[in-house]
Amino acid sequence: MKASGNPTQPGARHSIDQSDRRKEIAAHVMEAGEVSVEDLAKFCDVSIMTIYRDVAVLEKAGVVHRSRGKVVASASGLHEATARYRLSQGAQSKEEMARAVAPLIAPGSSVLLDDSTSSVWVLRELKNMAPLSVVTNSLLVASELQGNSRHSLLLLGGEYQAWAEATMGPLTIRNLEGIHADVCLISASGVRDNLVFHPYGDVAAVKEKMMQVAEKTILLLDHTKFRRRALHAFGKLTEIDLVVVDSMTPAEEIERLRDMDVEVLVGK
Repeated sequence: MKASGNPTQPGARHSIDQSDRRKEIAAHVMEAGEVSVEDLAKFCDVSIMTIYRDVAVLEKAGVVHRSRGKVVASASGLHEATARYRLSQGAQSKEEMARAVAPLIAPGSSVLLDDSTSSVWVLRELKNMAPLSVVTNSLLVASELQGNSRHSLLLLGGEYQAWAEATMGPLTIRNLEGIHADVCLISASGVRDNLVFHPYGDVAAVKEKMMQVAEKTILLLDHTKFRRRALHAFGKLTEIDLVVVDSMTPAEEIERLRDMDVEVLVGK
């Protein structure tokens, strides 16, 4: 992320918006895995103190953490960023995928939505659609439907996880056993070979059960997920009815999916 033109003196700073700079820092660290504070300062062309302030904000959101002078990605491995933070990230990608998915949801369908923030973007595309029966464990999804009497809402019970703003655990699984949905919309934190992953076992278990109780599963997978790894597998790509990706997904990744006979829809 270099400034346009030449700075007039060493350490001259970007006029880039603070929020945008933090997004760039998060993306850079997630891709690299870990980056030194000094390298981040050079990358952003700002002072080390500015980097420390930015990293402190990202740490609070659960996106990165500091370890021995390095800034380490949390959301790329065993941890996931908070839902509220993720909701504002990758807006273009999520909007593209939501636009691609919305026409596939038949009026009157029962739709099962997981705790992913991509689900919220899909709901925004469906806000003027004929009534749907929405089932979810996500309070973000529930909040999105607040004041919209067009769609009915069933909120799954379970243990509330504040970072996800969603319910998880055995009670959520038992609730799902009594559900039969027309379509399930889920996302993953990473993909490897034929498997889809999430950092947390309880989240992965809910996603797996959602796939089992739906007639059709649609996976929303933006381009960043092809570079990320996580711990718990919750399904196979070849078991998923449709994978929706954004326009920034590399052509080789799309081809690889299609070579496995996975149906792929590219948003735009």
